[in-house]
Amino acid sequence: MGLMVTKLKNIYSRKIVLKVLIIALLINVGCGDKRHDGAANNAEGKQMTDEERMAWWQEARFGMFIHWGIYSVPAGFYNGEAQTNSAEWIMNKGRIPIAEYEKFAARFNPEKFNAKEFVALAKEAGMKYMVITAKHHDGFSMFGSKSSKYNIVDATPYKRDVLKDLAKACQEEGIRFGFYYSQAQDWHHPGGMGNNWDSTITRVSSDQYVYEKALPEVKQLLTEYGPIAIFWWDTPRKMTKAVVDSLYHITTALQPAIITNDRLGEDYPGDHKTFERQGPRFKPEADYWELCQPISGSWGYRSDDDNFKPIPTLIRNLIDQSSKGGNYLLNVSPTSEGTLRPEAINRLKAIGSWIDKNGEAIYGTQASPVTQPEWGRITMKTVDGKGILYLHVYDWKAGVSLPIRLKNKVAECYLLTDKGRTFKTTDFEDGIQVALTGQAPDSVASVIVLKLTDLPDALPQKPLGQDSEGVADLPAYRAQYENLQGPGAQYNEHLDCIESWDSETARVYWGVGIDKPGRYTLVASYSGKEDTEVTVLVNGESRNIEIRATGSNPKRFKNTELGTFRLNKAGTYEVSLMPVAGHWKPINLRGIKIQPAK
Repeated sequence: MGLMVTKLKNIYSRKIVLKVLIIALLINVGCGDKRHDGAANNAEGKQMTDEERMAWWQEARFGMFIHWGIYSVPAGFYNGEAQTNSAEWIMNKGRIPIAEYEKFAARFNPEKFNAKEFVALAKEAGMKYMVITAKHHDGFSMFGSKSSKYNIVDATPYKRDVLKDLAKACQEEGIRFGFYYSQAQDWHHPGGMGNNWDSTITRVSSDQYVYEKALPEVKQLLTEYGPIAIFWWDTPRKMTKAVVDSLYHITTALQPAIITNDRLGEDYPGDHKTFERQGPRFKPEADYWELCQPISGSWGYRSDDDNFKPIPTLIRNLIDQSSKGGNYLLNVSPTSEGTLRPEAINRLKAIGSWIDKNGEAIYGTQASPVTQPEWGRITMKTVDGKGILYLHVYDWKAGVSLPIRLKNKVAECYLLTDKGRTFKTTDFEDGIQVALTGQAPDSVASVIVLKLTDLPDALPQKPLGQDSEGVADLPAYRAQYENLQGPGAQYNEHLDCIESWDSETARVYWGVGIDKPGRYTLVASYSGKEDTEVTVLVNGESRNIEIRATGSNPKRFKNTELGTFRLNKAGTYEVSLMPVAGHWKPINLRGIKIQPAK
């Protein structure tokens, strides 16, 4: 018993020492951070508002994401068998013991990697910033970590710090540079979360992992690699508030102008909202947001991944995010040799070629003042109190007129790439019409500039609300969502539903206007092969609801009640659906009805 007490005292003392050290560390770096007050200090000591910090990011619109690590050695295969999910999850999906996975480091020697060529390619593609995985969930550090020998300099034959090379090349080319960092999951460290398969691990606390490895590595990344524009956290887990506070404060103290995403922890919204794989169908309510998406099927390199997105899809994805006021972070996955597949290079160059001619309609634009049209998308700028609309026309047909729901007078209307090619505009009851003539100058997206005589005056879209019977219909096509990333998760026009929703971390939601206070029952229309469980959140009240299987036919939709909620006053409410972790099975969701309770 005496030995056990002594051991417990030693553990407790070590935790106290670690906390004292981190407090001292924060004091040494000047933790007088003003970000909680909506401002930060820049390099000259002057305060910056959130708007000033986010100005370059919002102007940029387009960035490169890079998922790279020793998982590029097995490239999706373990013991001759293909593993599920993206390549960077192979240690988890293959349940590979730490001792076995470490062997991939000895085979990681990317001698063909050239940081300058990589950054030059990003610049040619029209990308304005770059984010690379400094440490992913597997725990391997892609830089010369001083806190762990399990890194590219100490554990591989390559012996070079690729992040320093990229940081330097980005500074030389004017590309903003940032890091992805998996702060909670670390399948290599005994205190990291996520490894539930290796019985050789002698567990320590998550706090100890953060203080021993994550926090020192974050400090190193923010002090030894020049100006860091972005810190991209990933997969928040149930970490203690003390360690999350420490990670947040050291980041903003060391680089006050840095931009962070919303994945550090539940109480840390960051500077921008993150959408993964699938972007929102309508403009999100957030001021700043970003879609990250792989150029192929996997985030990390898989040798069997030939699912590269078509060039028109990638260009239109960029346009689509810009038209809703968001950014597009497009991911590439280098091989273990440090190169990209030709399919990725060709696509990046094609995007760059389109941007070279049409960049004015992307960089520094704002969201469209009107809902997205069937013929394409609209981006906008305001100059000298006047609106400039950029009409990105996908479906160009000579003799057809493009309807735009604006009550404005038009000053000029011409082709962006040829100001001499003008188009006739006419006013009509539902807005402005632009008459197309001739052939489309671009097969992917031709851009017409529509200059207004004043600021846009949009005809309002009919909001979601109640009919005369008090019923509100929330259809799938009007839903907004976060992290809806299943292989086919998207709105399916044929089935009129959100299809193949299989992500446990996704959230689907609507804003709806309620005219009459009262008790209302929510009814979902859905289909699914297996029983599942969903959390319904309305007006701050949540319920976990079990949903029964409808059968194997995806077209066989059924209705089920999601609970009754009291809405005490007229106003706008958010209705949100979230999977119950561990109890979720894929469903197709057609929509929700809110109807007066019986």
